[in-house]
Amino acid sequence: MTDPSSTEAPPSVAESRTTLALLTLDGFLCAVLTVLFLPAYIGTAPFPVSILVGAAVNLLLVIGARQFTDRVLVAAAPLLGWLFGFAVCTIGGPGGDVLVFEDWRTLLLFVGAVLPAGVYLFRVQVETMVARAQN
Repeated sequence: MTDPSSTEAPPSVAESRTTLALLTLDGFLCAVLTVLFLPAYIGTAPFPVSILVGAAVNLLLVIGARQFTDRVLVAAAPLLGWLFGFAVCTIGGPGGDVLVFEDWRTLLLFVGAVLPAGVYLFRVQVETMVARAQN
């Protein structure tokens, strides 16, 4: 959704779709990187800073996607990309290699990375429904 007071021409359909596809790919890459950096330690203490990074990046990706579409489900594409990337990371690789362990940090990563963007999308959907009901 573009700013009505802006003097720039709105993006074309092709530009919007390309940007949304790239934002979805960014969501996928964010999931892979947050999972890879999840077991980080400072000394002997676990330091899962990737949970905060995942939460902030997913929220920013969804807010960015909202600039190119009015539909909430389409704006959720980066979050769906993140979920797909997280699901791919849970699948064991050859030789039994696993990226996601059964640990409290994994659950915290999933909830922490999905919740802020999900709450934002829910809020936008409710505001859209209220605006339609008032018209």
